[in-house]
Amino acid sequence: MKSMARASAPAKVILLGEHFVVYGEPAIVLAIDMRATATAEKRTDGKILIESRGIGASGFFVDDKFFPKIGGEEAERKLEPLYIIVKEIREHADFNEGISLRIESSIPIASGLGSSAAVSVASAAATCSLLNLDTSEDNIFKLAFDAEKIIHGNPSGVDPAISTYGGVLWYCRSKPIRRLKVKADLPLVIGNTGKERSTGELVAGVDALLKRYPRIIGRIIKAGGEIVKRSLYALKKGDLKMLGELMNIDHELLCSIGVSCRELDDLVYAAREAGAYGAKLTGAGGGGCMIALTPPERIMDVADAISEAGGEVLITRKTDDGVIIER
Repeated sequence: MKSMARASAPAKVILLGEHFVVYGEPAIVLAIDMRATATAEKRTDGKILIESRGIGASGFFVDDKFFPKIGGEEAERKLEPLYIIVKEIREHADFNEGISLRIESSIPIASGLGSSAAVSVASAAATCSLLNLDTSEDNIFKLAFDAEKIIHGNPSGVDPAISTYGGVLWYCRSKPIRRLKVKADLPLVIGNTGKERSTGELVAGVDALLKRYPRIIGRIIKAGGEIVKRSLYALKKGDLKMLGELMNIDHELLCSIGVSCRELDDLVYAAREAGAYGAKLTGAGGGGCMIALTPPERIMDVADAISEAGGEVLITRKTDDGVIIER
């Protein structure tokens, strides 16, 4: 049996369909080449120690009680989903000793790029590998999705899915995940507002709006689903201009349900004016990141425009690699 295991999982951008996917509409998601890494090691003291310098939290759990090392009481809230993953896997393995879990990540936190899901996926994979349990993608996805429910309340499941499977996915809740074969290059410039937000609060806000105005918001949700369906044709044909137009429409729908903000809109419109085919928020909104689908020859123009509008620029690419057991 191993004494140490390491796994990594990618970040993501939602190309189209965020929020609407919670209500049964489809979404298209891309894995990108920023990764979170989890290293799991055995201990002899029975403690589950979790360390994540990126979020300024570390501490250990003993019989469901938390003892902070860094980050005080707030650390427990941040680390509890990972503790639940490790605890469940440890019970399945009938392993009574302790485990240390160390997290390292290049993914911006609370930005809409799936940081928490990538960490959960990498943690589940590393711990399963350490204890010689099932490391199939389907099992890793289930473990990470259960952890996401603790963080976000009523998540769609799209974040742990893309971090697990990689590539480009068509995701629709309660339906099989479909891997899309997309030959077209999708040059993306990401703009990070640096404004943190709560996915759970934003999801709850949309739900409350739907309950107050069911006919209006219901039709907006359906329109969001139709945009995703139309985008399949654009992706198949490599029609980036059409795809950009659909992204622009989708952003305005997301604005109408209250999940954008001024900081995001500033970056979105700056990118469009600089020559992007289309630009929209990605993820939960309320801050975090936007994406701009951009002609290759205009990437630097769009990047400069986003930077001048106050955004942190990230230029990345799609990756077909999902979760990887590295050691």
